[in-house]
Amino acid sequence: MSSPNQPVPFTADDYRARMTRAAESAAAAGLAGVLVAPGPDMVHLTGYQPPAATERLTLLVLAAGQDPVLVVPALEAPDAEKAVGAPALTLRDWTDGKDPYAATAPLLDARGRFAISDNAWALHLLSLQQQLPGTSYASLTEALPMLRAVKDAPELDRIAAAGAAADATYEEILKVRFSGRKETDVAADLARLLTEYGHSQVDFTVVGSGPNGANPHHEAGERTIGRGDMVVLDFGGLKHGYGSDTSRTVHVGEPTAEEQRVHDIVREAQAAGCDAVRPGAACQEIDRAARAVITGFGYGERFIHRTGHGIGVTTHEPPYMIEGEEQPLVPGMCFSVEPGVYLPGRFGVRIEDIVTVTEDGGRRLNATARELAIVE
Repeated sequence: MSSPNQPVPFTADDYRARMTRAAESAAAAGLAGVLVAPGPDMVHLTGYQPPAATERLTLLVLAAGQDPVLVVPALEAPDAEKAVGAPALTLRDWTDGKDPYAATAPLLDARGRFAISDNAWALHLLSLQQQLPGTSYASLTEALPMLRAVKDAPELDRIAAAGAAADATYEEILKVRFSGRKETDVAADLARLLTEYGHSQVDFTVVGSGPNGANPHHEAGERTIGRGDMVVLDFGGLKHGYGSDTSRTVHVGEPTAEEQRVHDIVREAQAAGCDAVRPGAACQEIDRAARAVITGFGYGERFIHRTGHGIGVTTHEPPYMIEGEEQPLVPGMCFSVEPGVYLPGRFGVRIEDIVTVTEDGGRRLNATARELAIVE
């Protein structure tokens, strides 16, 4: 295992293996290949992140039996050559004034169907279609939803380190004063602490107090937190390029019997969801396990979102723990388990851990107490 502050570096061989798996997965799905635009998929597959999003075409072309090729503007080629994964691919640059789509076309099966990054510019996709009218395309998430789902050991190290940093943030936030402060004040504390514990990017700091906690994605606002408030905390971001995401619900002063009971129900549901994690189980089984507990106590209609989502180089990605998702769990998958109960106009409760699938079950990557914490 690596140190949380010094993760095992990725190598060109790591990126070569990822690109090979992506190309083989595309072939197995009946696709001619994968086209990857700048964004999380390109970072995951090559280690390259273009210096800025521009209108110039940058595109990774992967196809089974072919060497990976990165089409890149000539002025950005020096940066691409520095990427850790660069030795595992061929760079094909193009200069301003030339047609990048004409340069790309020979790399593609003129009558093939390709998976393409969800965030690819319409400009680029339409221009490729114009150059190769016999091609067709599907979104990468739709065609290959599990592309980034199974993490290798160095990736798991990074996600574990991000989770430990989020845990440390929670332990510290319990020491701050809630009563008399605005939600935005506590959210700022969360962002500061995540950064202090090594996050390079803070993606969200949900602070939902009192009735605002009944909105699962409430943005921290100007409401002043008071004694007697239940407060939902949901926060995370990226550390070492990989995501954290955890939720805990705290109470300012002593809770009522009802508040404690609802929290206990959600805690039991969250434990049931985590206990259901095992290789071969369908994603929907995690949702069913957590939802059955909440429904059994009469709050089924107040659990209004999926039980979980994948996490990796982004904080929300496939797979999703939701009814109808029959994708079987595989060792190395990482995702949240985060049931909740939301009572409009009153309060909400959510408890969330990141879980990874092991060879014989599941392992939580968050370890902070799940009991209802009392804050001042």
